[in-house]
Amino acid sequence: MACRVNDSTHDDWLDAYTSVSLTRVSPPYRELRTRPWHAIVLCCREPARELARLIAHVGHVVPPVLVISPAADPKQIGGAFRLGATSYLVAGDFNRSALSAAVDGTLHGHTHLSPRAASLLQQGGAEPPSAVEAAEGGEAPRRALSPRERQIMDLLANGFGAMEIGGRLSLTEKTVRNNLSNIYAKLGVRGSTEAVLLWLGITPRRGTSLG
Repeated sequence: MACRVNDSTHDDWLDAYTSVSLTRVSPPYRELRTRPWHAIVLCCREPARELARLIAHVGHVVPPVLVISPAADPKQIGGAFRLGATSYLVAGDFNRSALSAAVDGTLHGHTHLSPRAASLLQQGGAEPPSAVEAAEGGEAPRRALSPRERQIMDLLANGFGAMEIGGRLSLTEKTVRNNLSNIYAKLGVRGSTEAVLLWLGITPRRGTSLG
């Protein structure tokens, strides 16, 4: 957990996870160079700035990063993702169970967003597209998918996992995962994080055919 002393949150959330060890690291995060890490939980007030500082001290391979911050600004959230964050929770917008789920998901490279973070990104987390991007893409990711796949992506972008998506859409978890594999292929992405960032307009569409 990378944070200043007074930026920590939910100190007891690891109580139920006896197989998980937690190391606290304070700025400027030099200790992160000492060994590889499975994931980093970054608790801070200015996520874009602190994540940039953290990455500078991690080395070449940056593990999945879960950002927890009171910053509820679309530009800060979008900036954190552009720098490489995997998940983002707005402080006060989640409970202990949601935090544990976000940590578990982030460990496996899955994107988790607290409800407010997802809403803010959908409202305006992305930079306005250039004229070329608008001509080439715009709504291309959405047009590339079927109505059911769009439903699945909307839920995925709001932080729901395959089992939860299946429950909401009356689908089996296996069916959802099969749909996600098809979605990733259509969008030209490698997994849920890239898919969510593309879906929310945070990252530009690759030059991959969406047909």
